[in-house]
Amino acid sequence: MTRVFNFSAGPGTLPEEVLLQAADEMLDWHGTGQSVMEMSHRGKDFISIAEEAEAGLRKLLAVPDGYHVLFLQGGASLQFEMIPMNLIQGRAVSDYINTGEWSKKAINAARGLADVNVAASSEDRSFSYVPAPSQWRLTENAAYVHYTANETIGGVEFGWVPDVGDVPLVSDMSSNLLSRPLDVGRLGLIYAGAQKNIGPAGLALVIVRDDLIGIGEPAPPAMLDYATTRPPPSRSMLLAWCSSGCWRTGDWPRRKNAISPRPSCCTTLSTGPTSTSIRSIRPTGRG
Repeated sequence: MTRVFNFSAGPGTLPEEVLLQAADEMLDWHGTGQSVMEMSHRGKDFISIAEEAEAGLRKLLAVPDGYHVLFLQGGASLQFEMIPMNLIQGRAVSDYINTGEWSKKAINAARGLADVNVAASSEDRSFSYVPAPSQWRLTENAAYVHYTANETIGGVEFGWVPDVGDVPLVSDMSSNLLSRPLDVGRLGLIYAGAQKNIGPAGLALVIVRDDLIGIGEPAPPAMLDYATTRPPPSRSMLLAWCSSGCWRTGDWPRRKNAISPRPSCCTTLSTGPTSTSIRSIRPTGRG
């Protein structure tokens, strides 16, 4: 079978060896006589998958102690609501940096749940730049500061992690998580849809600092609370577990980086307005 080159928006290409392994184990996971989708998420077989998936991602991202790693349903878009529900204490103000369409979606969702201050925006120039941090109008003692690390529609990517002092920093890293080293300890919460660099669509990865769990006021509904143990998206977690193994062996990054970042030939294909200093080199689109 000939595999296509996938340049579409939405889910990225999964390693072929991961798909083959998943197909081979579909009917019988390691001699259990059942698929992962059929087994109890409380049983020892699935618990071992969950533990290894978390351990693999912790190692890849060098996640320090004091953080929870959560595999959740609903993709990254559900986090637009879950973040204010879980991090807003009373009616504390939350700060947002607006650099594109995904930032706007997060802002609009949060406005229904909290007081939102748009601390900086690049909408005045069609989201073609990142506002200088010196221009950000941050709120003293804000509940958190939110930014979208890579705006895939406009092609704007932060090349740095902002410094916002003691206020928890929250980032949507759906399309560039695992694309380069990251100092996780500088952020309070990272969230990402899995479909670009981690696994299949429908799975969200949330890395949240321990002290930010259980502080929502009013308390969020149980199934939207980071403190709640919930049935996991088992099949998606399995593929993330397989993919993390591919990352650990170094094979997937080598193939994904086979195309030179920001090649000069691309100017013949696109002449977008985004400055080259902040132009995204990550996969386009979002699931």
